[in-house]
Amino acid sequence: MSYEDILVEHAEGTAWITINREDKGNAFRVRTLHEMIDALEVARRDADVRTVVLTGAGARFFSIGGDHDHSGEPHDDRIHYGNIFPVVDLYDLIDKTPKPVIAMVNGFAVGGGNVLALMCDLTIASSTATFRQVGPMMGSFDAGFGTWYLEEAVGRKKAKEIWMLNRKYPAADALAMGLINEVVAPDKLREHVISVCDELADRGPQALAAVKSSFHARHSGVAGLSRVSLDLLTPNYYRSEESKELGRAFGAREKPDRGKFYR
Repeated sequence: MSYEDILVEHAEGTAWITINREDKGNAFRVRTLHEMIDALEVARRDADVRTVVLTGAGARFFSIGGDHDHSGEPHDDRIHYGNIFPVVDLYDLIDKTPKPVIAMVNGFAVGGGNVLALMCDLTIASSTATFRQVGPMMGSFDAGFGTWYLEEAVGRKKAKEIWMLNRKYPAADALAMGLINEVVAPDKLREHVISVCDELADRGPQALAAVKSSFHARHSGVAGLSRVSLDLLTPNYYRSEESKELGRAFGAREKPDRGKFYR
């Protein structure tokens, strides 16, 4: 897939996905989201990619959220799924991708951009970054990932404050409330994120995947449980003597040798 709205770079085990719409505040439109989903899926399948970093172009904006100005892309006025923002698909993919996804917040993270940073496994921000939720003051809301996961991050009362009062929070305040993980000087941001990616590379990828699956399973019901089960099934159970013997016996139409899996 050729990209128009994002930049993608794979370097030293990290996939860097940058929203490249600086003149629009790195707001995401339908095309942007489809491209981010594709780039994330590519990174997910690439065995050489250990971590993913999401960020915005320039130094002012991480992302100001959804751009509902459809100029410049195919669109019509009918209500159908071709016109609906696939943003939930992106959030869900970030949550279930079995690799650490880091938000490198270089500026304003507003509205959907605030939720995007929240949905990443780790959020590392420039000291000049600002976080804000603006939905109810501009005719929008995110009554799903943006509320459930925010409540878990900052607590029920603070989450309601963020959504109902729509205040601006500088990076230091966001760190204090648990909305983000670290605050770094602007000129050290990328360097520090690279060091965190390198630190994660020393961790077991299967262990990290299992940890992510466990967090994901809490909210995603059968899909999350299935993810945990599959992660256990593929690298472990299929290689066990039990699985091998049952598969052999089934193919040979024989009773299995119970001694392979019972003492």
